Amino acid sequence: MDIASIQAFVSVASSGSFSKAALNLHITQPAVSKRVAQLEQEIEEKLFDRIGRNILLTEAGQLFLPKCKTVLESVDDALLSLDNLAGTVKGKLSIGTSHHIGLHHLPSYLRQFTQEFPAVDLDIQFMTSEEISENIEHGELELGIITLPKKLADNFYGRTLWKDPLAFVVGRTHPLASEKTVTLTKLAQYDALLPKQNTYTRDIVEQAFLKNKVDFKTKMETNYLETLKMMVSVGLGWSILPKKMLDDELRVLDVNNIQLSRDLGYVQNKKRTLSNAAIAMTSLLMQKKLA
Repeated sequence: MDIASIQAFVSVASSGSFSKAALNLHITQPAVSKRVAQLEQEIEEKLFDRIGRNILLTEAGQLFLPKCKTVLESVDDALLSLDNLAGTVKGKLSIGTSHHIGLHHLPSYLRQFTQEFPAVDLDIQFMTSEEISENIEHGELELGIITLPKKLADNFYGRTLWKDPLAFVVGRTHPLASEKTVTLTKLAQYDALLPKQNTYTRDIVEQAFLKNKVDFKTKMETNYLETLKMMVSVGLGWSILPKKMLDDELRVLDVNNIQLSRDLGYVQNKKRTLSNAAIAMTSLLMQKKLA
């Protein structure tokens, strides 16, 4: 049973597609199919059912998948240990981050990192902070640069890199745009445009209203802050956005003198041995933290 076949199986199972697995593994789709077929022949079990365009794990596949992931994690950990012993900074570094952090905080760090460590293959995936945390939990990402929750999971280690102050905002044509101060009760009379529920940023907003015993109504939810900014700017409602995003299209509201902020930083799984590339990245981030 060779590692390449196991990698192909896990990649197809994770992506739900032979073509996506081929892209992820940088091989052809027929090569992926051949490797999976070889694995099925070796274990004498069918791993996937192909129903139309859908790829579904069989019962055997569901049982076999977590074991295969454990094998791959052990191999990766062993290779990382050897690289770390040699002191080389190379190989693939998988990082998850949000679009906002990627646009407004990371460019200078990534530029310096690629200049200093050209042998590292940076794999940057954009998703929500909550999705990144889940991927870190399951070992699918090595580092996450995210909006930090109030309390990290016990098996996570994290450090704050930037304070990210937030502001209540409306568009220039919104009825509240000319108000110097606004109460939460008055703000709650208008539609809110906010990140989705059960996200770290949404929790900050909800806690502010809950503390003051005020309910609000949400017109639209999206985790793309640039989309929220656009919707606010055309007058569809109010929102809370990072102050880094403010411009002339928006009006900042003084709401009950409430000051909201969130912490942005990196997280890793304590159980995972970091590669030299990941160590180099965290060192670079910490050298320039809060800059």
